[in-house]
Amino acid sequence: MPHHPVHAKGYPSHGDAKDTIPVPSMDERAKPEGKGEGTTKFVDFKFEGDKSEWCGYARERLGRFVGLINKDGTTKTECGIHVEGAEKTFDRDLWDTSKTVKTLESTAAVDALVAKGEDAVVVVYAPWCQFCQAMEEEVEKLAADGVTVYKFRGDEEREYVGASMNTASFPTVNKLVGGKFVKYDSEDRTVSALKAFAK
Repeated sequence: MPHHPVHAKGYPSHGDAKDTIPVPSMDERAKPEGKGEGTTKFVDFKFEGDKSEWCGYARERLGRFVGLINKDGTTKTECGIHVEGAEKTFDRDLWDTSKTVKTLESTAAVDALVAKGEDAVVVVYAPWCQFCQAMEEEVEKLAADGVTVYKFRGDEEREYVGASMNTASFPTVNKLVGGKFVKYDSEDRTVSALKAFAK
C-alpha cells in the first residue's frame, strides 16, 4: 500500500483531529534507556535511521488523543467505537418507550414507508451517539406536537442509509415527501426549527 502523505508530517496515525499531534523524530533521548542508533526521520516516504521505535507495536499511537484518559485512568489510545462490545456502550435504545415516535424495524419497513407515500419526519440515529442522545427530548416533543415521526437505527445499516437515506453521520433528520427523502441540513434541532422543516 502507498504511504499516506501525513506520514511525512510526523503522523503515524490519527485519533481525533483535535487531539492528535505529530510524533517527533525519535532520537537517543526519546528511546527507552537511551538505546538506539540516532535520529529517525521519515523523508520522501522513506525512513532514515532505526525505525523500530517509530514503527514499533503501539508506538504509532503516541500522537493520538494526547492528554486524554479512559474512565479507568489508563492513557487513551483508541476511540473504542470499533472494539468488541462498543455497541453496548449505551444504556438503552433511544425513544424506546415513546408512544409518539414510531419505529422502523428494518430496511424493508423503510422501503414500505417510502412506497406508501406518507409524509413524515424520519430520524436516522445511533443510540451511542451523544448528538442523537441530546436531541431525544426535542424529537419526542415534535412527535407529540402532531408531526408524524419515525426513527431508524442507522449504525447497523450504514451502507443502506448512506445510499438511500442521505446519511453519512448521526443523527440525520429527513423529511419524507412524496416518496423522497429531503435532508435537514441545519444544526438547530429545537422543536420549533424541526417543526418548521417538517411543515
